[in-house]
Amino acid sequence: MNRPQQITVLGATGSIGLSTLDVIARHPDRYQAFALTGYSRLAELLALCIKHRPQVAVVPDERAASQLQADLRAAGLNTEVLVGEEGLCQVSSAPEVDSVMAAIVGAAGLRPTLAAVNAGKKILLANKEALVMTGDLFMQAVRRSGSVLLPIDSEHNAIFQCLPRDFSRGLGNVGVRRILLTASGGPFRETPLAELEHVTPDQACAHPNWSMGRKISVDSASMMNKGLELIEACWLFDARPEQVEVVIHPQSVIHSLVDYVDGSVLAQLGNPDMRTPIANALAWPERIDSGVAPLDLFAVARLDFQRPDEQRFPCLRLAREAAMAGNSAPAMLNAANEVAVAAFLDGRIRYPQIARIIEDVLNSEPVVAVDELEAVFAADSKARMLAEQWLSRNG
Repeated sequence: MNRPQQITVLGATGSIGLSTLDVIARHPDRYQAFALTGYSRLAELLALCIKHRPQVAVVPDERAASQLQADLRAAGLNTEVLVGEEGLCQVSSAPEVDSVMAAIVGAAGLRPTLAAVNAGKKILLANKEALVMTGDLFMQAVRRSGSVLLPIDSEHNAIFQCLPRDFSRGLGNVGVRRILLTASGGPFRETPLAELEHVTPDQACAHPNWSMGRKISVDSASMMNKGLELIEACWLFDARPEQVEVVIHPQSVIHSLVDYVDGSVLAQLGNPDMRTPIANALAWPERIDSGVAPLDLFAVARLDFQRPDEQRFPCLRLAREAAMAGNSAPAMLNAANEVAVAAFLDGRIRYPQIARIIEDVLNSEPVVAVDELEAVFAADSKARMLAEQWLSRNG
């Protein structure tokens, strides 16, 4: 009998990590958690370790490691505890590991995700920022190592399901005209523009359809998340920015569509539950039960679509411009956004200032080539410094 596939879950205590562990637990004969990692929710990480019994856990520092190790021993577990980025990279590239769920939010997930790629692992990519920041460098590493890269974002997973297997030959060569990337429009889709000045962090985090962490929820409200997904789609599917069109679809039932030159449009539908794309990627090219309820079209009743208003969603415009500029622009866009969103969640700036910070940062520096990883981190650091300077002047 074949052994269960060993899975490292980077970001186990987040919404994607928890959904991944739910799917894994439904198929104990096929999958087993090898390593779980957490950052600030250490009590939750302990509970997950007790439930899923991984061989390794990773925490941010030695103090947290000592506490977790003691708690695990008290629970009768021999789980090894590693520390920091080095530990994350170790559990991403360990010989025993078959697949890595890359679900650490933001730039912090880049190095461990690349470690998994370079080790030739099957990558379940939920950390879009890693691909946004490094672009061609990331895809070159995938090709060089032979790693299998499968998208977890519901939109990119939908596109993946709607494309032919040989789409790597180029979209034009397989009859694709364009990709239609759906977006819910978030909680402020119909909010009067003047009221956006008074939006609170809790309001921005109250997504109408999805349960997500606070940072990604703010990105969804501003549609920066969709802008990052546009950049990610270009790299995943070898598409030009003008081949990717964003469509607001409030019901979040159609997760994305692919438009073919013969007039066919293929769509992937399902309830808004991340266990569907996670199960799809875990078992690919097979299908397994995800625990998601069947879609009831009679309950859905209607499907609506509209064009995004870039006056309401300036972050989407900025992301498209960064995609067109390429090179260092996407890394700087992502870094400035991370600083700006953190400042908004801390109450230091108003919601509309998120886009203003990002635009000012992008306009402050010329775009430069990023032909090595150090150049990516230099662009990231520069953008963070410029964003913090903006906050010092204006926050």
